[in-house]
Amino acid sequence: MLFKQKSKLILALAGLILSSAVNAGTQSDRPNILVILTDDMGYADVGFNGSTDIITPNLDALAENGTMMTSAYNVHPFCGPSRAGIMTGRYPHKFGSQFNLPTSDNSGGLGIPTEETFISEVLQDAGYFTGALGKWHLGEESEFHPNNRGFDEYYGFLNGGHHYFPEHFDRRYQAERKKGLNRAIWHYLRPLEHNGKEVKETEYITDALSREASSFIETAGDKKQPFFLYLAYNAPHTPLEAKAEDEAMFPNIKDKKRKTYAGMVYAVDRGVKRIVDSLKATGQYDNTLIVFFSDNGGKLKAGGSNMPLRGSKGDVLEGGFRTPMFFHWPDKIPANNSYNHTVSTLDLFPTFASLGKATVAKTKKLDGKNIFTNLLNNTSARAGESIYVLRHKADLSNAAARRDNWKIIRNHNEPWRLYDVEKDKSEKNDLSYMHPHVLREMVADMEMWSWTNIQPKWFHIQAEGYHWRKNSMPRFHETFSLGDITNLNNAR
Repeated sequence: MLFKQKSKLILALAGLILSSAVNAGTQSDRPNILVILTDDMGYADVGFNGSTDIITPNLDALAENGTMMTSAYNVHPFCGPSRAGIMTGRYPHKFGSQFNLPTSDNSGGLGIPTEETFISEVLQDAGYFTGALGKWHLGEESEFHPNNRGFDEYYGFLNGGHHYFPEHFDRRYQAERKKGLNRAIWHYLRPLEHNGKEVKETEYITDALSREASSFIETAGDKKQPFFLYLAYNAPHTPLEAKAEDEAMFPNIKDKKRKTYAGMVYAVDRGVKRIVDSLKATGQYDNTLIVFFSDNGGKLKAGGSNMPLRGSKGDVLEGGFRTPMFFHWPDKIPANNSYNHTVSTLDLFPTFASLGKATVAKTKKLDGKNIFTNLLNNTSARAGESIYVLRHKADLSNAAARRDNWKIIRNHNEPWRLYDVEKDKSEKNDLSYMHPHVLREMVADMEMWSWTNIQPKWFHIQAEGYHWRKNSMPRFHETFSLGDITNLNNAR
C-alpha cells in the first residue's frame, strides 16, 4: 500500500515537472513585444525610409535586419484617434473617438470607452508583464488610466503633449501653482507620473523615456514571463526642443525648424540603441519582436518631411497617414526584406494576440488582420479588401480608402479621385476616368463602411462641436456622392 502511494506521488511529481517544462516551452515560444512609436514623424525622416539629411543609424540597423513594411498606414491622420485604433484594433469611428480628446483639464473627464478591450489587457491576461511609457492621450480619469487598461507599469504623461526640458517646464509649472492655478495650468507643463504618482523628472524627456524603457527591460529579464512594452515617444511632436549636442549632429541643415526637428529624431535613435543594448545584456534580444512606426504623418510646418508623398499631418493624402514601419525579430522574421502589401496599425492587435497565444473574447470586434503568416509568406492579408481613413472637419469630411494598388480620395470637397499608389505614391495622376468602375466600387464600399460609424463622443475644442451641430455633420450623403463623374460615366 505504501509502495503504491509512493508510486502515485512520484508520478504526480513527474507530471508536475513535465507540465512545468511544457508550459516553460510554450512561454519561450511567445515573443516579448516592443512597440516603439514616434509622434508626428514624417515619412522621409528616418534613414531606412529614404531620409537624405537626418541620420538614424540604430533604427536603420534594426530595419535592415528585419522586414520593412513599405505600405503601412495609420487608422487616422492625427494623434488621439490613431492611438485608439492601435490599442483597440478598431476604427475609432466605431466607438465615437474620431477627434482628439478635449484640451481642457483632465481631458474633460473623458476617455476611450472601457467597453473597448485594449491589446494590453489581452496580453496581460495571457501572462505578459506589461508596460506603457510616454504619451498616453487615451483618457486621464482613473478608469481610463494605463494601469487600469492592462498595463502593470506606466511612466509618462496622460495628455496629448509635453515640453521636453524639465528645467523649463517645472519652473513654469511652479510659477503657475503659486498663482493659485490648478485646472488652468497647461498640461504640457505638468509633472510626469509613475503609476499615478507625480515624479520630479530631471532628464530631457526623450532620454527619460529611453531610460525607463531600459529599466523596464532589465526588470522583465528577471521575470518568468514575456513582456509587452508600449514605448510612445512624444518626439518629434511640437514644441520643437532639442538638445544642443543632438542639433550639432546636423551642421548641413540650415533651416532652424528642420535642424531642431532632426535633433529630436536623433535623440529617439540614441534611445533605441540604449534599449537594444539592454535587450542584449539581459539575453532577451533574440526573442523580442520590435515594431517601429509613427502615429501619423509629419507636420510640414513643424520641420517634418513626407517626401515623396503629398500632404501633411491631418490629411487623407498619403503624407497624412502613411508611415515608415518595420518588424524586427531575429531568425523569426526575414532580414533585409521588404513587405509591400498593405498593412494597417489595426493589424497589430490580432497579430500580437496570436503571437502571445492570448485569448480574444468572441464578442470582441476587430477591424484588423493577423498578418504574421502573410508577412512570412510575402502574401497579402487583405487582397481585394479596403482600409479606410476619414477625417472630419468643420463642414466636410475628407475621406480615402486603399485596396490593393488602388486608392480613392475625396479631399476638401473636390471630386473623388483614383490613384495607383504602387506606381504613383505622390498621387499626381488621377485615373478615375480610365477606371470608373474601380472608383465607383470603392466609393460604394466605403459608404457601406460608414453606416456603422457613430456620432463623436467628444470634440477637441468646443468650437468643433458647435460646427458639427451647426453644419449637420457628418453629411455623408455629400461625402459619398460621385457627382459629375457618375453622370459622365453613364453618358459613356
